[in-house]
Amino acid sequence: MTTKKGFDDSTVTDDLALNFHLMHPGEDSAPGDPNVAYCLDGVYHLHYIVRHPWKGGTARLRDADTSFCFIHVTSPDMLHWTWQTTKLQPSFSGHGIFSGTGFITKEGKPAAMYPGLSDPGRTYITVAEDNQLSRWSKPYPVLPTGVPDGKQVVLAGDPDLFQVGDTYYAYSAGDDLELVKSTDLVNWHYVGPLLQHDMPDVALGEDTSCANLFPLGDKWMLLCISHQIGCRYYLGDWDAQAEQFVPHFHARMNWRRPGQSLTAPVYRDFFAPESVLTPDGRRVMWAWLCTADPAIDLKSVQSLPRELSLRDDGSLRIEPLRELETLRFAAYQRQDILVESTTTVAAPEDDAFEVRVTVDRAEAERRRFGVLLFAGGGHEGLPVVIRPETGTICAGATEAPFAVADLPAGEDLELRIFVDKYLVEVFVNGRQALLTVFAAYRDGGNELRAYLFPRRPRTPPLTLRSVEVWRLRPTNQGFFAARDSRIWEPDTE
Repeated sequence: MTTKKGFDDSTVTDDLALNFHLMHPGEDSAPGDPNVAYCLDGVYHLHYIVRHPWKGGTARLRDADTSFCFIHVTSPDMLHWTWQTTKLQPSFSGHGIFSGTGFITKEGKPAAMYPGLSDPGRTYITVAEDNQLSRWSKPYPVLPTGVPDGKQVVLAGDPDLFQVGDTYYAYSAGDDLELVKSTDLVNWHYVGPLLQHDMPDVALGEDTSCANLFPLGDKWMLLCISHQIGCRYYLGDWDAQAEQFVPHFHARMNWRRPGQSLTAPVYRDFFAPESVLTPDGRRVMWAWLCTADPAIDLKSVQSLPRELSLRDDGSLRIEPLRELETLRFAAYQRQDILVESTTTVAAPEDDAFEVRVTVDRAEAERRRFGVLLFAGGGHEGLPVVIRPETGTICAGATEAPFAVADLPAGEDLELRIFVDKYLVEVFVNGRQALLTVFAAYRDGGNELRAYLFPRRPRTPPLTLRSVEVWRLRPTNQGFFAARDSRIWEPDTE
């Protein structure tokens, strides 16, 4: 294998290569933020950041002579990805390219806004010359006018752009989100603060980075991170007269695991989101799995695509991408399983599978129970547990808010679990989603066990209405092709 000067000759090993998650095929690649997503002529285009050597440097993280580019992948279904030649890179732009956003111009052209790693630091816009994204116009800087004395608005960090009517609005990361607007993408004018107010559960000093602001149902959603605490979101309204986003609700998509520091919080397993609108109107997001486990830290591993929508009550629905169901084969199903303590309910035969467990809501009320993955051979395996005493759901050491008691009357509990080797993602009732890494997935057995705790003499057993297991076909053919060809490798000069 030949590599360009300055690149390590390391690749993702077969052991680490995932079956149906999007993963960069080369060496360490932090930061791996997904960026600049579109669906054009029925093809999904996604970019993600890769660190690389530039002008004589190396690709080591702390080398002063590194830079960043956007790796370009395409897919017909957001699952089967093909790597393309890298276009958005310093050899084209003259500067490094960092987290930004993709958008469609009023003329129907795909475009990108990003912060250039240049001196001085500025935000740039470039417009694609075709829908294959094979050619881009020369980037030009965004230079707002009308900024009040004493303020500096350069949009130099993680800019986002959205459109209301004939007006483009843009803002960038920071404690103070300052909004600018334009009707032609060239002349930009200062507006004022983006947020009309913040929420009481957002700590002072939390930044709003890697952001997307978009309509969702009859509301607007601001999807973003704070750098030290991970992915989060706001739901609210757009005040057209004030030209501000008015948040009404805020929630997290990432939670601290035991062992992650409280005094210097950097817990961001689910990090740096990006979203795209599908042709049939679905809003789909990804997030970079930044610190999920040391084995994959600093690699560009993206979460499963998640569909975002609003319920009738205005709360957020989070569902796995429906195209995942096309990967299913070899279905296994059992019904009305009586669980008194621990019961083996299935033995998945592969390292890529989906589990769906349904429990009558009345049965699930005030019950601490769950499933154990990779159990057997003297190993407990990985627990996925509903905890009524804390109002949470756990996947291994990751614990997120969820309470059966909050489900509407008549809504049964439904767990959907996606296993991709060591990476496990859990969705519960479309109301919560979380993930974990279980590096010891090969050490135990292949049993799937239902688990009930505590089991006391007068505690009634639990009946699982159904357990369904499907093996999932891999979608990583493009990954292995790109690992061999290294078509994605950017220029070093």
